[in-house]
Amino acid sequence: MTHDHDLVLRPTAAQTEAALNPPPGRTGGDLVVETLAGLGATTVFGLPGQHALGMFDALRRSRLRYVGLRVENNAGFAADAYGRITGEAAPLLLSTGPGALMSLAALQEAAAASAPVLAIGSQVPAAGLGGGRRGYLHELRDQQASFRDIVKSVHTVRTPSQIPSAIAAAWESALTAPHGPVWVEIPQDVLLAETVLPVVTAMDATPEDLPPRPELTALAAHLLTHAERPAIIAGGGVVRSDASGKLRALAERIGAPVVTTFGGKGAFPWTHPLSLQSWLEDRHTTDFLEDADVLLVVGSGLGELSSNYHTFAPRGRVVQIEADLGKLESNHPALGIHADARLALSALLETVEPRPDTGAADRVRTVLDKVRERIDTQDLTVERQVLAAVRDALPDDAPSFWDMTILAYWAWSAFDARRPNTMHSAQGAGGLGYAFPAALGAAAADPTRPVLAVSGDGGAMYSIAELATAEQYGLDVTWLIVDDGGYGILREYMTDAFGEATGTELVRPDFVALAGSFGVPAVRTTPEALREDLAKSLARPGPSVVVLPALLKMFAPTHL
Repeated sequence: MTHDHDLVLRPTAAQTEAALNPPPGRTGGDLVVETLAGLGATTVFGLPGQHALGMFDALRRSRLRYVGLRVENNAGFAADAYGRITGEAAPLLLSTGPGALMSLAALQEAAAASAPVLAIGSQVPAAGLGGGRRGYLHELRDQQASFRDIVKSVHTVRTPSQIPSAIAAAWESALTAPHGPVWVEIPQDVLLAETVLPVVTAMDATPEDLPPRPELTALAAHLLTHAERPAIIAGGGVVRSDASGKLRALAERIGAPVVTTFGGKGAFPWTHPLSLQSWLEDRHTTDFLEDADVLLVVGSGLGELSSNYHTFAPRGRVVQIEADLGKLESNHPALGIHADARLALSALLETVEPRPDTGAADRVRTVLDKVRERIDTQDLTVERQVLAAVRDALPDDAPSFWDMTILAYWAWSAFDARRPNTMHSAQGAGGLGYAFPAALGAAAADPTRPVLAVSGDGGAMYSIAELATAEQYGLDVTWLIVDDGGYGILREYMTDAFGEATGTELVRPDFVALAGSFGVPAVRTTPEALREDLAKSLARPGPSVVVLPALLKMFAPTHL
C-alpha cells in the first residue's frame, strides 16, 4: 500500500539540469529573493544598509518590485498596510542595528493589528554572533531579543543553505491565524557568500488552519438560539479573516444587534437595522451590551478602547471567538473558543437555529437616538461637518488610513466604513506617523483605487520625508493634514487633567509649500471647501496634499 507521505515528486530532466548547473554569480542574497518569489511575493519594502546590501543587490536579478521608503519605521508601516490590504505576507528588508531597531514601532502596530509582515534583517558577520563584543559596526549583544517580545516568531540563519527554510517557516508563521509580524535575521557574510545551491523555485509554506472545537461551537449555538437578548461585538479578526458575510448572516438569523470595534470597522453594514455602528465610547452602547443575556465577541480581546476604557461589565453569558490565545478571556470570563473567526462563524451558521423577531431593530434605533442626542447637546458642528466632508469625498471602495489625531478619534466612532477592510488606523499600538506611509503601502498593493491618509500636523512631521517616496513611485495617495498647531489631543487631555498643557505646541512648516518642494500638488482648504477640495485631490492621479487649518474638539467622554 502506498501512503500519501510516501509519494515523492521526481524532478524532470530540465529541473535536474538546472539544479546541476545553477547560474553563476549568485549569493545568499539571491537565495533570499528567490525564496520570496517562490512563496508568491511580488513586492518588497525596505531601506538598504551596509550589512544588507547582499539582499538589495540580488533584487536587480529578480522580478520582485522594490518600494524604498526614507525611514525604516515608515517602511514597516507601508508593509503593514500592504499585508492588511492583500492578506499576503509583506516582505520588509532592513539592515542591522539602528536600521533594524527603527522598525520596532511599526512592527508593534502590525502585531497589535494582526498584519502579516515578513521582516528580514541583516546581522553582523557570523563570527560576531553570540554576545561577544567584536566591535562590528551596528553590533548588538542580542539583536533578536529586541524583536522577540513584539513579533510572532524569530528565525535565525547561519549558513546559506538555511535561508529558504527559515524564510518559508517565517512566512507560514506570519500567515497562520492570527496574522502578525515575524523576524528573520541573516549575517552579512552569509548574504554575500557565493552559492552553488540550485535556484529556489516553488516553496511549500501553507499556513495552518485554526478550526474551532465542535463541542464548543455546539454549546455556543445552543446559547445563541435560546437567548432572549443576544448581541454581537465584531472586532478586527472578522475583517482579517474575511468573515463579514458570515457575520451578517448569523446576526440576521438570530436577530442580534452588532457593534463593531474600532479595529473591526466595516465588518458589519453601518446602516443595517441591526447595526449599533461603532459607538463604543458611549455609555448608552455600553449599557446595551451589558444587558445582553448572551454576548458573542468575535475577533476582539475587549481591550481598553473596545470596553469603553474597561468600564464595560457584562452581566450575561459571554462567548468569545479569538485566534490570539493571549486575548482569549484576558479581560472577561467567557466560553472561550480559540479559532479563526471565519471558521468559527461557519460552524455556528451550520448549527444555530433561527430566532423570531424580538424587536431588536427597535432597540438599536433607541440606542442610536440616545447617542445622537448626546452629541447634539455639545458644540461640535465643525467636527461633524469635517467628518461628513471626508465621507462624501471618499469613494466607497477607497481605503483610508488614519493617524492618532482628533479627527481619527472621531472616525473610530462616527465614520461609516462602507466596505470591509477599507478603514485602518494606528489604534492597535497607538503610535504616531502611521497614516501616510501606510497609505503608500496600500497604494502599492492596489493601484486601481485612490487612497486617503489623515494626519494631524504633529503626526505628519513623523513621515514628511515620505513625500519623496510618494513622488518617486507616483503613488496615488491624498494626504489630509489637519493643522491645529500641535499635538491637539494631548493638549486637550492635559488641559482637562491639569488645567494647562505642556510640550504640546509645535512650530510647523508651511505644508502646502513643503509639498510643492517635493513636486507634490497641494491646497489649503477650509471646513466649508473640504469636500470639494478633497474630492478633486482624490480624483487626480499621483500623490497630493490637502491642508486643513482647524482646531477640532473631541466629544465628551462617558467613561469618567
